[in-house]
Amino acid sequence: MVVIAALALGGCGTFSSALRADSAPMAASPLPVAAGAHSEADPEPATLLAVREYGDAATEMVAVPALGVGDRGDDGANKPMIAQTPPAGPEKVETESESDEDYDPWEKFNEAMFEVNRNLDRFVLKPVAQVYRVIVPEPFEILINNGFDNIAVVPRAVNSLLQGKWGGAGREVGRFLINSTAGIGGLFDAAKYWGIEKSREDFGQTLGVWGLSPGPYLVLPLMAPMTVRDGIGRGVDALMNPLSYFVPFIWTGLAMKVGELINDRALNLDLFQGLEESVVDLYSAVRNGYLRRREQMIKE
Repeated sequence: MVVIAALALGGCGTFSSALRADSAPMAASPLPVAAGAHSEADPEPATLLAVREYGDAATEMVAVPALGVGDRGDDGANKPMIAQTPPAGPEKVETESESDEDYDPWEKFNEAMFEVNRNLDRFVLKPVAQVYRVIVPEPFEILINNGFDNIAVVPRAVNSLLQGKWGGAGREVGRFLINSTAGIGGLFDAAKYWGIEKSREDFGQTLGVWGLSPGPYLVLPLMAPMTVRDGIGRGVDALMNPLSYFVPFIWTGLAMKVGELINDRALNLDLFQGLEESVVDLYSAVRNGYLRRREQMIKE
């Protein structure tokens, strides 16, 4: 009966394999085995079930070899392997694109007017200013410019008061008194020698300090660049200019304005020298420069 039972158990492949697998650790040799070598008595590497995730929607069961901890002094071939989850796809990086485009809904009209003013300056105003420079030397041009600047004290002082800049208003009054007396009617900037610099306040800045938005950028013929807010400010400053009341005739006032423009251009003959060659888009450069400068003046 013992022999029959032994033969029966020996002929059952499933049970005998189970016995061999269970008895393998007990029968393992205590001698070290080279890395990667397997004896005939060693069982096949066992497998574990691992979950491989793909995002939040799908999972897959995969077989991963269960390796023991590498304690045989090898190069890590028998160290445990950790299954890493592959990325679900290209990582999406969110970037904030800050748009610095200035509000210019009338860009086509502005560009056309910009070219008109540019050609007028190139072919009319600058040649006239060059001839004017020959007739009127630069020292006299400075005297004329000081005279016009001294008369414009009223808009600067009033706007300093409207913006709450009491020191600026006081400087304007002091400059006017000093230049009108020691400066011979404002022809000389005598106040500058005492360190009294003029303020550059206008009603466009006042509206900006009060919180009014600049509005669209605007270019008009024979006028400097502006915004809608600055255009309103220029109109109000013109009403505060004393010349508007002491020179009642419109043609006389217009002639004085043209003379001031030519005198100012003669003082800045090299204003745009080399600018066209160094700037790809002159219109955008002038627009951005003007708007940034106005923003800085309002902040100050």
